[in-house]
Amino acid sequence: MAELRARQAGGALRVRSATVWRALVRQTGLAAAYAATDVVVAADAAFTDQGNLQLSLGPTDPPIRLRGVQLDGVTGLAAGGPGELVLPIGGGLGEPQRRSGAQLLERLLQGESLPLDGSGEATPLHPRRELHTRLALDQIGAAQLVLQRAVVENGVVATSSAPGRCPSAWGPLLGPHHTALWSCGGAGSIGLTMPRLNQLGPGSPLLVAGGLGWVIGAGSGHQPGARRQASGHALTPGAVAAAVVDVHQLDRRWIRSCFFEGHGCALLVAVAAPVLLLNGEIALQAAAGPEQLQAPVLDLAIPRRVKPALGSVSYAALASGRVEVAGWRLRTAPSHSPRLAEEISAELVRRLEQDRFPLQANLAGLPQAATLIPLDD
Repeated sequence: MAELRARQAGGALRVRSATVWRALVRQTGLAAAYAATDVVVAADAAFTDQGNLQLSLGPTDPPIRLRGVQLDGVTGLAAGGPGELVLPIGGGLGEPQRRSGAQLLERLLQGESLPLDGSGEATPLHPRRELHTRLALDQIGAAQLVLQRAVVENGVVATSSAPGRCPSAWGPLLGPHHTALWSCGGAGSIGLTMPRLNQLGPGSPLLVAGGLGWVIGAGSGHQPGARRQASGHALTPGAVAAAVVDVHQLDRRWIRSCFFEGHGCALLVAVAAPVLLLNGEIALQAAAGPEQLQAPVLDLAIPRRVKPALGSVSYAALASGRVEVAGWRLRTAPSHSPRLAEEISAELVRRLEQDRFPLQANLAGLPQAATLIPLDD
């Protein structure tokens, strides 16, 4: 690490995007490519509805201790202090405006001022009972976006056995088994360039939608014991890292709000991470191509905790636009943005080369215990 930091400080750090790295390995061989590369940058641009927007609002006069609050009609949770507001990224399905914290975040980043309506719990120090004002991003001293599934090791291929349209977290599916949506970028994604997310842990830096984000620990659905290939790559969604980023640093180019009919609101967020080539095994894993990596095909028409698995397909087959699984021929499309992933990957390459992004080893890895513990009644 000391050598890598010295190279970065001297402007001599050799950084390549995952796409360029794999092309170099094919052209020159793994040994030569490894000798000429210090860091590989991997990236994702995936949809998520598991997260929240945390706003710390300033004091009012007279002071108020918020208990009920709405930002532009979206109900939030007032918690932790007189002006702490939490808005979920997901939700909005049952509301006519079909909005959540995802849409509000996008509008704040666009410079809009949103109406804020709150009710208070009267106390001797906080006598105010109502608050009606407007709120813009420059009026919020501290604002954080918390993503419970910021980085996920591998993804799924979603299809539906039911006739007609089937809503899902990745968009509508047409059945029975006509279309399929794949949620992970495959080769070049963070989780399939860095198996087990073994270079991420609390305090590890990420580039989240243009802002400097930090891993805060294992995320929702963390499954480090997922089935794996001999190479170490996960065959199903495995390790998950949660992250936080300062909202004021976000760049609108790499974060978008959306609404999936029948499911609700979500964010499309581009995230990039450096993969330090500390040894040959890491270099070999980072060189895996789309034909070597696989994703599970799941039937989302079954509303049960465990979805029926129809098999696995390679990411090369998914990118071709058609796959055959269990006798069904499916038309495939990505439910993520390869373009945004490539853009934020190139941005992180530049920042690493210019010594504008911290290069560090993780202080502690993600826990080995799974966070996906079913609730039974």
